[in-house]
Amino acid sequence: MGWVALGRCAGGGGRLSSILSLSLTSLASSLIFTSLCILTLAFTLVTLARAEDIFEEGKSDKEILDNLLLSTRYDKRLLPPVQGTLTVNVSVLLLSLASPDESSLKYEVEFLLQQQWYDPRLRYNNKTRYEFLNAIHHYEDIWLPDTYFIMHGDFKDPIIPVHFALRIYRNGTVNYLMRRHLILSCQGRLNIFPFDDPLCSFAIESISYEQTAITYVWKNDEGTLRKSPSLTSLNAYLIKNQTITCPIKVSWRGNYSCLKVDLIFTRDRAFYFTTVFIPGIILVTSSFITFWLEWNAVPARVMIGVTTMLNFFTTSTGFRGTLPVVSNLTAMNVWDGVCMCFIYASLLEFVCVNYVGRKRPMHNVVYRPGENPVTQKREGATTGGATGPNEIVTCTNCGPNPCTHTATNGCTAELRKKEPPHPIRVAKTIDVIARITFPVAYFVFLTFFFVHYKGIS
Repeated sequence: MGWVALGRCAGGGGRLSSILSLSLTSLASSLIFTSLCILTLAFTLVTLARAEDIFEEGKSDKEILDNLLLSTRYDKRLLPPVQGTLTVNVSVLLLSLASPDESSLKYEVEFLLQQQWYDPRLRYNNKTRYEFLNAIHHYEDIWLPDTYFIMHGDFKDPIIPVHFALRIYRNGTVNYLMRRHLILSCQGRLNIFPFDDPLCSFAIESISYEQTAITYVWKNDEGTLRKSPSLTSLNAYLIKNQTITCPIKVSWRGNYSCLKVDLIFTRDRAFYFTTVFIPGIILVTSSFITFWLEWNAVPARVMIGVTTMLNFFTTSTGFRGTLPVVSNLTAMNVWDGVCMCFIYASLLEFVCVNYVGRKRPMHNVVYRPGENPVTQKREGATTGGATGPNEIVTCTNCGPNPCTHTATNGCTAELRKKEPPHPIRVAKTIDVIARITFPVAYFVFLTFFFVHYKGIS
């Protein structure tokens, strides 16, 4: 009995020691957890104190940025934490416009692209003296939108060093400004060149984030681009521009926010009038001078006709070599073809006049019996009958014959047909008609040409 009681006491002591060890372990764990909480709280307080210190008035913008962009508080791989979709405001300022030549459809556009968005992680308070922080040397550590250009053309050689600006404002607004230079392949209606107005377009789109994450909008709902006060243009005459949102389209890679810019240029009409149209008009009208020269002035008329044709052909060929090659009929083809036809027609008119003027005249043609159409019509005419208007009565001493009759004066008369007009008179008449018809026809063509193609444009 005694041994049993002793065993029970020993078993109860083991359980007691087990309970004591568990209690000590729990107490140690609680102490460790409490210590960690105290250390974490202390670290947080120190961090907050340092965060307040970085906005003190004596701190430089570099020190403020270095602390704002610490890896423990800022991760550039993440989108700015905003409610809903991040909005990027876009604005474009035109700096220069240029084209290689008047007839080209390639235009060089230089502009400033401004992108603005809100990032609450980059806010700082009003204790500092800076209205904004210049973050140009920290751009590799800041989240930036991945913007690329959709266009028909190419980029100009990159500007080295790259021109851009990056500013961070007190409320966390980030302003990113970059200078870009594009070469745009424009769309023009070459069938009415040079009366067409080329259209150049390019678009701005996000490449990394879909529209559910980032939305591009035009800043202040601008309907047109802003122009720099020092805007320069070379062979590029901008008459209209507009900023719109790209039509909604879902590609195989998703739906991405997009903005579009349309630039509408015009040709320098004065350039084409002074180099193409006015010289062509002068050459064509110069070929009409031959109509006022004598019909037999062969050297002068040949020289004027051939010289004007060769000059016009040389001028049109040289200018056409600068134009883009197209397969359909263009306004310049119509102009060259019609002007060349007028010059060639004036040369043919001279050939015709010279041929007619040199033709041998027909004098005193006497018809044999039965061949005179006048006498055939006057069968049965009696002596003393009156002659017709196309008959010439010539007195003769010939004896009676079938082709004579007695005139009113008693003489024997012979019927002859009236002489045809003299060839020289015919040649001069052709010249007189050409002096009126050629200038009038050319004036009608000029009116139709310019009114028609200007109306189409």
